[in-house]
Amino acid sequence: MTVNETPVRIGLFGLFGAGNSGNDGSLEAVLDRLRAARPDAVVDAMCGGPEIVATRYGIPATRLNWYRGEYRTASGLSSVAAKALGKLVDVVRTAAWVRRHDAVIVPGTGVLETTLPLRPWGFPYSLFLLCATGRLFGTRVALVSVGAGPIGNRPTRILTRWSTRLAAYRSYRDTQSREAMRAMGVNTARDEVYGDLVFALPAPAANEPAGTPGPVCVGVMDFHGSNDERDRAEEIHRRYLDGTTGFVRALVEEGRPVRLLTGDELDRPVAAAIVDAVGSPLVTVAEAASLADLMKETACADSVVATRYHNIVCALKVGTPTLALSYSAKSDALMAEMGMGDYCHPAREADADRLLEQFLELERDSARLRRTLSEQNLTVARRVEQQFTDLAAALFPATGPTHAPRETP
Repeated sequence: MTVNETPVRIGLFGLFGAGNSGNDGSLEAVLDRLRAARPDAVVDAMCGGPEIVATRYGIPATRLNWYRGEYRTASGLSSVAAKALGKLVDVVRTAAWVRRHDAVIVPGTGVLETTLPLRPWGFPYSLFLLCATGRLFGTRVALVSVGAGPIGNRPTRILTRWSTRLAAYRSYRDTQSREAMRAMGVNTARDEVYGDLVFALPAPAANEPAGTPGPVCVGVMDFHGSNDERDRAEEIHRRYLDGTTGFVRALVEEGRPVRLLTGDELDRPVAAAIVDAVGSPLVTVAEAASLADLMKETACADSVVATRYHNIVCALKVGTPTLALSYSAKSDALMAEMGMGDYCHPAREADADRLLEQFLELERDSARLRRTLSEQNLTVARRVEQQFTDLAAALFPATGPTHAPRETP
């Protein structure tokens, strides 16, 4: 870069700093690559927790929503009015932020899915504003290795479809995500599948198990079903909690130390409920504040049983045999890709006895599975690295940054 050139301006957009370690890990993966490949770039974020992002990652950050109570249920006329006003204010705020950038990257996570409860005027609306104002001002918006899925709610589906169409660049973390967007009417002919961005993060190697049975990590989740299952949310949650608690109790009865993992601040009460129900000193809760912490925990375990998607990713990445308490097709697809397709159990139908049977099968097959994971990790890591190369070529061609979007919807 010569002294006369203007540094490229890159924005990072998403629910970072809001207590979800998977979202933050995806941000970290992209930020690390940007710093290595474009040290001249001016980088900032628009996100859920700007104070945390600014402190933890050392970049300026702006709040995603003007109204601070955006993700709390409106309980009165004043909060309803504030939310409505916030939607209008956010149009101006988002447009002004987008206009300052040459490109905006939405790094990974399930931004195009509703496998968890989600209102259309929450993040789907924010993402639509981003992509629409990006197209309006000629700022390239890139959806990078994102997750997607079928969406039943019509307003959410419309917002998601148009957000995806208006993006200048799209790639997905698995084939089913691309197929879901194609089925939704998005032209995916030029969209590639690479893998989850978290596979680009550094990770410790898994410990070799000792001769005697060692610790088991159990990743828990505040799981209440999908966006289309709100009428059964409590029933689903109770069955999941009862099944997981029963499984942990069975492990403890065999003398196995159990380390409970969370992936979001919302999961902590679930972990506490299991500790109270089992009532054993063999059950402890890990204070894991990041994916790096989760990887260290899973690397020290003989085996992992996990629910949250990025808890599963962490365990697979370090090479620890893993059983997925799967709440969506994305977990099944990831497990199949990593050679672990036989070790999935539906979170909605969590059954302690069947879980224990599958867990014992997993441990008997541990040596082979560790070799399989080592091989598959190399394959996925190469694809994710290629993602960064292709993204740089798409957003910043050799002639320098411009404001021309890639395609017409």
